[in-house]
Amino acid sequence: MNAPTRILVYGVYGSGKSTLAARLADRLGLPWYPVDDLLWNPGWVEVPVAQQRSRIEAICRRDRWIVDGAYHGWRDVPLARADLVVGLDYPRWRSFWRLLRRTAGRLLTREEICNGNRESLGSVLSRDSILVWHVTAFGRARRRMRAWQADPSGPPVVLFRSPAALDRWLDDLPDR
Repeated sequence: MNAPTRILVYGVYGSGKSTLAARLADRLGLPWYPVDDLLWNPGWVEVPVAQQRSRIEAICRRDRWIVDGAYHGWRDVPLARADLVVGLDYPRWRSFWRLLRRTAGRLLTREEICNGNRESLGSVLSRDSILVWHVTAFGRARRRMRAWQADPSGPPVVLFRSPAALDRWLDDLPDR
C-alpha cells in the first residue's frame, strides 16, 4: 500500500480521532492540523462557519495533511481532497467511556485545550456538554462513515471497529 498523504480521521466525540491523527502524523511524517484549534477561539467562542471553511480550504489545498474531524458547513472540503478516510466506528460504550475518562481527567488537571480553553464542571453538566453531544451525534456519525465507505465516488474509507484492528492496520503502514 502506498502511504496516503491527505487523510481525514473521522469518528464520534471521544473515539480517539486526535490521538490517531497524532500517531499517523508521526508514522507518516505528515502535518497534522487539529480541527478543534480551527473551530474555537479563547473563551469557547466558536469561529464563524465561513471562517472555519476558509481555514480548512487553505489546509486542504496543500498536498500533505491530516485533519481530525469534518463538521457542518465544510465537511465536503476534506472529503473532496482526501486520498483516505480513516473512520473510528467503535461501539458507543467504548467511545463514551473514553470521552468520560478524558473529560474527567481534563477537569482534574485543568488541561488547556484548543486555544487555551478548559473544560469546566459547568460545561460538562450543561445542555451543550460534550457528553450530550456524543449521545446525540453517535448514530449520525456512524451512518455517515458507513455511507462514505459504500460510496464508490468518494475517497477510500477504512473503518475500524476496535482499537486492536486499528493497531494491526497501523503496524502495516509504511514508515516515513
